[in-house]
Amino acid sequence: MGTHEYEEDPRNSDVWISINGELYRRANAKISVFDAGFLLGDGVWEAFRLHRGKLVFLDDHLQRLFHGAQVIALDIGRTKKEIIDEIERVIEANQMVDDVHIRLIVSRGLKPTPYQAPWVISSEPTLVIIPEYKKANPERALNGIRLVTVDVIRGPQNAQDPRINSLSKHNCIAACVDANRKGGDEGLMLDPNGNVATCNSTHFFIVTNGEVWTSTGEYCLDGITRQKILDICSDNGIPHYERDFTIEDVHNADEAFVTGTFAGLTPVIEFDGKLMSQGRRGEMVECLQNFYLDLIRSESSD
Repeated sequence: MGTHEYEEDPRNSDVWISINGELYRRANAKISVFDAGFLLGDGVWEAFRLHRGKLVFLDDHLQRLFHGAQVIALDIGRTKKEIIDEIERVIEANQMVDDVHIRLIVSRGLKPTPYQAPWVISSEPTLVIIPEYKKANPERALNGIRLVTVDVIRGPQNAQDPRINSLSKHNCIAACVDANRKGGDEGLMLDPNGNVATCNSTHFFIVTNGEVWTSTGEYCLDGITRQKILDICSDNGIPHYERDFTIEDVHNADEAFVTGTFAGLTPVIEFDGKLMSQGRRGEMVECLQNFYLDLIRSESSD
């Protein structure tokens, strides 16, 4: 499962899940087969971490949610405060405090018939909030993942905008399938110009000569953790660049790592069958992991 490997928790079998403001136990949480999210993948989603009672980087995530909805002309029909209130109600109903992952999904709503036109709709948007006790496998932060180059690319914004959290994830799923077929934990995806774009479920960085590089961001999701790492580099005098670079640059890099909301920073210890940083977590990755954990603790104490 790569960076999304987690420890099973029996408490998840009976959690409360919110669907349009109504709470249902997990076994009874269902939506209609006529929901636009099910029929067409028409909607947006967001993920949050609850750490020591605090929803970390909440404003950043909500801003990305509303921006994504605006891009696909979806009126969520709720204010940010109303969404926060509902998330907190679900957390309270489950008596959750720490090591919690929350998935929020907004679809366009119910359709009177299976048809793609977004104005053919018969309800308000569907809002689902799924909380789970979900703790990342700590060994991944030390022992890393194997990354492989996949044949599936990230397309341009006028094909399917890769910068938003769309419910339609076929592009990423196809890359995930290809990575698994090639023996990788995740797949490194290129952009239409042959430069490195991102991974199928995380953002990608390399470290070369003490510099931290990531892609321009034109062909990847506007990552919250990605931006926090860039901010950390800026605050601590670490040279960092959003730039075009190639597979050859990855092979020549000293270290590599990926980032995401769930697992934070995860080192890449193997790329396309060859060891990176001698097959172990590098010094820069460890340094950035510590800075990031300090940031999380600071956010939670606030």
